[in-house]
Amino acid sequence: MTHPTTKRIADSTVRRLSMYLRYLEELDGSGQATASSDALAHLCLTTPAQVRKDLSFFGSFGKRGLGYPVHELTVRLREILGLGHAWQVVIVGAGKIGSALAEYRGFRQRGFQVVGVYDKNPDKIGRAWGDATVRDIAQLPADVQSQRVDIAVLAIPSDDAQDVVDRIVEAGIRAILNFAPTQLHVPSQIAVKTVNMAMELEGLSFALTNRAD
Repeated sequence: MTHPTTKRIADSTVRRLSMYLRYLEELDGSGQATASSDALAHLCLTTPAQVRKDLSFFGSFGKRGLGYPVHELTVRLREILGLGHAWQVVIVGAGKIGSALAEYRGFRQRGFQVVGVYDKNPDKIGRAWGDATVRDIAQLPADVQSQRVDIAVLAIPSDDAQDVVDRIVEAGIRAILNFAPTQLHVPSQIAVKTVNMAMELEGLSFALTNRAD
């Protein structure tokens, strides 16, 4: 697998790679052999130059005038995004958001397997949760020692988030997807992605308020 070594790839580039992959998978499934940078740019609401720049970080793809080979590029983008690996995921927070995430079929389809659900509420601990049983968050460090856990999904109130994140980091988990509406403080080697629904809605509000009718 080829990785860029001279510079950090921007998060915005990684997000676009994910978008390219989804459209390429659709094209591959329909039997289309090639796709141009213009077509990918149109589908992903960007420019052909941006598509070429994003892909150039990871090697040379396609030929001028012929486009990108759809199946080959689909395979390479899955490798670049690490989707050939089975990632073990735990969900912390057995509330409504955690429940929706645990039932999300896309996790398994993309190689993310939910292997545990945790909460601190005694009324929730011990309850069946799909194929899992809700466990006490205090058991997480010991569980991580007995099985590999790659990613923790945090779906809890913001007041509890930092304390729980400290436990997650201490347990040895190195990647966190955060749904708590707060900024988390973690060591530099920990990867954190925050899904802030309020900010996304504010972005839509801005677009509606400032659109040209």
